[in-house]
Amino acid sequence: MFGSTVTNQRQHVGLQKLSALAGVTYSFLGPSKKSKFIHDETSGESSLACSCFRVLENLELTCAVGQLVNETIQAHQKVCYSGSGSLLFLAGAWSRAALECLRTGISIPHIVSAMSEGVDLCLIACRKNGIPIEDLGVVRSESCTPKSPGLELELPKKPAAGPEQASSHLRTDSEARITCGKQKIKLTHSRHFREAKSDNVHSVPLPHSQDFKRVDVARVAGAVSHGCVDAMNLVIEASRLQSQNGEQDASGLAFDISKVTTCVLPGLSEEHACVLPGCVVLLSVEQASIAQHLKEQELQVVLIKGDLCEGYRHLGFNKPTGVSHVIDKLDLGSLSKEEEWIENVLTTLLKLNVNLILISGVVSEKLIQHCFTHRILVVEKIKASILKAFADSTGAIPVTYATQLSKHCVGTGAQAVIWRDLGSNERKPSMAVNISTNNNTGLVTVVLTSCVHAKLQALEDQFWGCAYRVHHALKDRALLPGAGVIEMVAVHHLQKQAEHHTKHSAKRKDDSDQQTKAGSADNPYRDVVLHLMADGFKDYVSTIMVNSGRYSKLEAWTKINQEVQDLDSGLGINAKLSRLFLEGETDDSVMPSDVRSSETLEVEVCDVLCVKLAAWRKAVDLVLLVLQTDAEVITGMDPKTADAQENLMLL
Repeated sequence: MFGSTVTNQRQHVGLQKLSALAGVTYSFLGPSKKSKFIHDETSGESSLACSCFRVLENLELTCAVGQLVNETIQAHQKVCYSGSGSLLFLAGAWSRAALECLRTGISIPHIVSAMSEGVDLCLIACRKNGIPIEDLGVVRSESCTPKSPGLELELPKKPAAGPEQASSHLRTDSEARITCGKQKIKLTHSRHFREAKSDNVHSVPLPHSQDFKRVDVARVAGAVSHGCVDAMNLVIEASRLQSQNGEQDASGLAFDISKVTTCVLPGLSEEHACVLPGCVVLLSVEQASIAQHLKEQELQVVLIKGDLCEGYRHLGFNKPTGVSHVIDKLDLGSLSKEEEWIENVLTTLLKLNVNLILISGVVSEKLIQHCFTHRILVVEKIKASILKAFADSTGAIPVTYATQLSKHCVGTGAQAVIWRDLGSNERKPSMAVNISTNNNTGLVTVVLTSCVHAKLQALEDQFWGCAYRVHHALKDRALLPGAGVIEMVAVHHLQKQAEHHTKHSAKRKDDSDQQTKAGSADNPYRDVVLHLMADGFKDYVSTIMVNSGRYSKLEAWTKINQEVQDLDSGLGINAKLSRLFLEGETDDSVMPSDVRSSETLEVEVCDVLCVKLAAWRKAVDLVLLVLQTDAEVITGMDPKTADAQENLMLL
């Protein structure tokens, strides 16, 4: 046994840790989400986490599995901005399924093969049940996607940026229905660990652009709001402002998320949240005084990609090795390297008559002070997409270093106006300044406010989650039946394939000479693994039902099994299942008075196609990666202990 590695098949510590970490998602699923306070015993500080993504971000995850989970969730969140809870929950459920397979003696290759096939079946189920967004609002049959009460379609108004916005009240038809369309779409999205084995699972041709129908963004937003009425109303208002400016994204839809930014203002109540044209930033009183001095002027603007400081170097820069600087005389009166750099930058800026500098990174504090003296407004931490919008509208050319600036890089037509003085609402006086251009750039800023400081991050996360759900829905041009329906469809497909495999195996035993389909003979445990994966989906749906406070775990499972039986009988999933998820989401405080009645409006509940596919795929990838990693290290008993040899596998 020298030079060999042994592993305990029945005690995979990595899978157990993954299952334990997934427990943090339970309270964040469903309509009745519960926030968590994370307390640091060392510093005594606490933070409020309203999503599993924020929980993992604030935990000290020292184990390898914990770090892998955190990186997976972060990668998913950066792309999709939602679905992290579903991803982690299913990863935990399927890790327990893998542990159960190991306990019953199923080999790791068989588990990997069956789980990979199972997730492909689920993705096929998603593709077949996709709903084209052009069909939202078309009357459908009762056997298709459910309707759910509890979330009004008439979204409450938020304070608008001007009088012309006050009359805007986006409304969706209360008689809306969804057509279960079979229109094929093409979906491309990243894979965190590996590519899908089957191209036909994800690649479906898109209709030609000339065949696109006009899409009601408000209706799509209502379908994917998932109870976040206030945040989604801000998304709709941002889309409306962009459409007024004739702004469209690459697919011709009037919502370009690359030109949307947020500004968080503490101290004001949440009713003050609004959407403004332009880029609103929070500046110190000293910086805002420059904007006050420059008001009603067309500013000369330069754009810097990266940090504006002496030590900054672009990504990929390699410092020359083996080079040393030798001087023969020490000049104590000379300027330092940083001061010399600042002097050169100021000389360049003054020569070009620059009034405004927009930087995607951070700026040297000393340079900011010198710019303040010369009345040059410096704004840092601007999104790269916002810089591009300013470049398109002002003619400025973004540069990486200040030494690259020339008269050809300077743009014109920018304006800076003080929007609101927050001196009385903040311990540290500050002002909100709106930076815009003469041209209609489509730039909009969503101003988020709250009197509770710890809630601001949650409000911002909620808004971006809503915004990206709308963005992905418009990009995919398709949605999925929501409120747990697509999970039940996946369960139906998995169980159907498992039963088919069982019958096929029994037939093969009766006739050993009969040829079997590819895959069936290779994996005799396929039906067991698929059933366990289906149980993972059931556990996910039942947890959401339990979180509603109206069902016990046993009652939830009973209801789910009944719904799956209805699918097996061809009856379809009715609206009852959908109602289970949105009960409790309706809050009279966010509903107009004319809607608060016994006959609440119905709304279609949908999930985003690419987010759902990415979450399911990454959940399986995560489980299989941990499973196979566990198989390559010692995770079990000491080989010297009694009865250990029978549990060990030589690698």
